[in-house]
Parts: sequence; C-alpha cells; structure tokens
Amino acid sequence: MNTSIPPDAPIGLAVALGVGMLIGIERERRKGEGTESGAAGLRTFTVAALCGALAQLLPVPGLVPVGAAFIGLAGILAYWKSGEDDPGLTTELALFTTYLIGVQSAIAPTLGAACGAGLALLLAMRRRLHRFATQLLSEQELHDGLLLAALALIVLPLIPAGPLPWLGGIDPRPLAAMVVLILAIQAGGHMAARWLGARAGMLGSGFVSGFISSTATVASFGGRAKAQPGQAGVLAGGAALSGVATWAQALVLGAALSPAAALALLPAALAAAAGTAVAGLLPLLSRRARGSDAIEAPASTRSALRPREALAVAALLAVVALVVSYAQDRFGEAGLLISVAIAALADAHSPIASMASLHAAGTMATERFVHGALVAVSVNTLTRCAVATIAGGPRYALRVGGALLLGLGLGWAVALLF
Repeated sequence: MNTSIPPDAPIGLAVALGVGMLIGIERERRKGEGTESGAAGLRTFTVAALCGALAQLLPVPGLVPVGAAFIGLAGILAYWKSGEDDPGLTTELALFTTYLIGVQSAIAPTLGAACGAGLALLLAMRRRLHRFATQLLSEQELHDGLLLAALALIVLPLIPAGPLPWLGGIDPRPLAAMVVLILAIQAGGHMAARWLGARAGMLGSGFVSGFISSTATVASFGGRAKAQPGQAGVLAGGAALSGVATWAQALVLGAALSPAAALALLPAALAAAAGTAVAGLLPLLSRRARGSDAIEAPASTRSALRPREALAVAALLAVVALVVSYAQDRFGEAGLLISVAIAALADAHSPIASMASLHAAGTMATERFVHGALVAVSVNTLTRCAVATIAGGPRYALRVGGALLLGLGLGWAVALLF
C-alpha cells in the first residue's frame, strides 16, 4: 500500500479498467439471463478490478487486505446463493483473482495487463480445455506430462549451474534442459501422429522427430517407404521435414547457449529450412487424393518418452564438447572443422551445441561458429543421403536427398553473401 499516489496512477487505473472489462465480458456471456443468471458479470468484474487498483493507490493503511476480504466474502455468498445450479467455483475464484490483478495493475501495469489477458483467455477456453483433458489426452500421455513437469520443475533446478572445466567449459544445466526438451519433443511427436491422423500426423511426426535425430528419422521412414510403396511420397515429405527440424534446432541450441551465435546463423538457417520444406512438400500437393490408411497412428497406451535416447544425446554433447575444445586449442580452425565434421557424421546437433557453448564462453569467434555449423549440417546431410538410399531405395533417396541438398545450398549461399 502506497502512502502517496504515484505519477503513473492513471495508467494503472486504465489497465485495471480494461482488464476488468475483458474478464467481465467473458463471464457475462457465461452467466446466463433472467432469475437463473450468475451473480457476477461485466460490471461486477470491472468494479472488482478497479477496487483492487484503488485499494493499492489510496494512502489508507490496510485497505488492500480489507478489500480482498470483502471480495472473498462476496464470492462465498455468490457461491452459496447459486446452490446446486452451479457447483463450480470458477466465477468466484475469477472474481477474487480479478481484484488481485487490479492491485497488480496499480503496481506494475504491464504485468497486470498480461495477467488479465491470461486469465480471460483461460476462462474463454473452458470447453477446449475440458475436451483436451477428458477426450484428447490419454492416461499414458497425462502420466508422461506429469513426469516432464517433475523433471523441469524439480530435477532441473537442482542441476549445478556454471561452466565446468572438465566438461569443456559447458554449463551442465543447459545439457539437463536439453534432455527435458528432447523428452518433450518425443511426447509432442507422439501426440501429433495420434491426433492429426495418418497423413498430417506423419508429416508432423517427421518434423518433430528431426529434433531428436534426422538421420534416424530418414532411416525409419525409408524402411516404411519400402514396405509401403504407396505411401513413399508422404514418408519422403516427413523425412524432408526432419531436415527442417535440424536447422530449427540449430537455432534453438544457439539461442539457449549463445543468443549472439543464433542471431548470426539465423539468415542461413531460415533460407535452408524454407528451401528444404518447399522441396519436400511441393511434390505432395499433387498427391492429396492418395489414401493414407496404410500408416497407423501410435497407440495412446504406449509411452512416448524414451529417456535413454535423451540421455545419450546429452552424453554425446558433453563428449563432443571435449573433443571440439581440444581440437580447437591444439590445431586451431583446421582441427576444429575436422572434429566437427567427424562428430556430424552421426548427428549434427551435438557439434553445433558444443560450438555454441564455446562461443558463449568467448573461446570461439562468431564466424567460426557459423562456418562450423554449416560444415556440421553439410556432413550430416551426406550421411542422411546415404542412409536414405540404403533404407528407402533410389526413388526415396532422390526425393529426400534433393530436398536436403537444396536447402543446404541455399544456406551456404546466404551465409557466403551476408
């Protein structure tokens, strides 16, 4: 509670008024009409928000808790009055929260506006959220989500932060965060294939799986293309989209470990991703009439999380960081590019993440990072082309390899020009 009215009080009051009206409009549409209508609507929520802002701004000791108690009592009376007609507490809790958002708007208008918009969105999405929780989300997917939340909110904060010399100067917390991210991507790909159907789900799954391993995705889809020749086109499109994910993850890794490095790589990565996506999806536009019954969506009872793969990627990141750091110190740029190329034979993500960590530590120049990232993707693209030929045959390899090489060429061109 302030002892004097701040100069930006009008802004806080305006935000509180707008937030109250926004939430009140949504509740007004829900409360119904006539004698059976709800107790709180547009005017009530607007007044509650303004009350919160005024209680914070006026130089009256204890006015904020008194107002909170009054709003809470009003909510209890409204709930008691509704009886069995409305067993939920959403409106009453929303009214009290709106009062608190009004208080917050007087302290920090921007944060108050964000909280108000978020609450209004949450209330408006009631039916969609209910359908998501009861119909779309399976029991196993809920279990996977709770496990991911526990890892992100409990385990991850316990990981020590700060660069470790024995880890090549890498901060272990981003490595742990990468494990959680990979597990989240696995869950997302699983649900995309199950919810979106065979065709869209396969394309989405190919893109999401590319964040884990584009090479493995190309190999897996290639084997299915041999077994299901009628679906070779959509499978090749999904495999090509895994190449788009490679470029996207290069930016994600760079942004997480060294934002300046990601910004330098952004033009080349965007050009390469766009070229790969267009080349991979364009042939499918003339094949929409083909059926997709042969592709089965994953079962909702099977867990999508594969912790071994995520931990293996994190371990590989650490090993590659040591190799890249040693090669750069011992042999300079030539040794750096050679070590990056060797590591990228299996996976392009690891050397890119390692170089981003070195860039963040100040031991690698920005130009070296960009060139090293392009070398890593280039070598890995050759690997994926070879895998596509072996796993899916020449026609599959031509579609996938053509998209990957086109995107790679655009990436190099943009990097050399800009």
